[in-house]
Amino acid sequence: MRADRLVSLVLLLRQRGRLSATTLARELEVSTRTVLRDIDALSAAGVPVYAERGRHGGFALLPGFQTELTGLNHDEALALLVAGSRRGAQVFGLGSALASAMLKVVDALPESHRGAAAGVAERLLIDPETDLLSRRVVAEEVPDTIVTEIRRAVLAGHKLRIRYAAADQAPKWRTVDPIGLVTVRDQAYLLATRSGADRTYRLSRVLAAEELAEPAQRPDRVDLDRAWQERGTRFRTGGDQVAVLMRMNPARREELMDTALALRAEETDAGGWLRLEVTFQDARHAAWALWQLGTDAEALAPQWLRVSLCDRAAAIARRYGDPR
Repeated sequence: MRADRLVSLVLLLRQRGRLSATTLARELEVSTRTVLRDIDALSAAGVPVYAERGRHGGFALLPGFQTELTGLNHDEALALLVAGSRRGAQVFGLGSALASAMLKVVDALPESHRGAAAGVAERLLIDPETDLLSRRVVAEEVPDTIVTEIRRAVLAGHKLRIRYAAADQAPKWRTVDPIGLVTVRDQAYLLATRSGADRTYRLSRVLAAEELAEPAQRPDRVDLDRAWQERGTRFRTGGDQVAVLMRMNPARREELMDTALALRAEETDAGGWLRLEVTFQDARHAAWALWQLGTDAEALAPQWLRVSLCDRAAAIARRYGDPR
């Protein structure tokens, strides 16, 4: 860890010039005392770092100092910077490693391209925290200790013991054979097998994790994308799913598609609205999704869903009374 920090310190000084101990401590997420010790270590190793006193002082490298890093062309580094800006690294507990890697990517560029690549963050925004309607995208929080333990087991091919809190169930310990990790819309999942049967675990529901020394029982190679698609298909076709016949304003179609499990039929009626047959996970999911669309949608069947929405609307009307 210290070696990585020393490299990051040198790269920060190379790319940003003179920096104070306080700024370096903030960037490296350490104390100023640690920064001063690292500066001494770099000087002892022959790195030409020097201190400037005064109000605007700090630490800097002698001009022309070069680090020995493999060069990348502009487009290659740009691709890595864009990919690295996504929040998958945060979901999998690799945020600090990503920050260090991005410093090295920028530093590996030829001098003529370094300024342009360093400005990527100002010109490209990937997955902002809110959408155009100011709806906040909430990423699930998973402790780094848990994510790190799971990631190690996945990459090492070892069995994994997890304490998992399934929906509406008390937490239980399970021993699984990890296959891979998947992140979808800032939600992370562990694909695994348990006693030979496929299992999918949501990382935010893992309360504790322990990598075991025993090798996992799994194939040497896996097509993770195909495995995810197959599990998604089984999820959409199982459980207490509900098929709904509905009509809706076409302007709200994409919003519905973000929540529905599957679209089974679609046509446009005489009034220009869409007539759809859509599948939801269960009755509560169906009622919630239709309610979100307000007067831009109408459930045609089943009848119990129409009654449920009518009762909810009536209850809201009684709560607020006659506004006139």
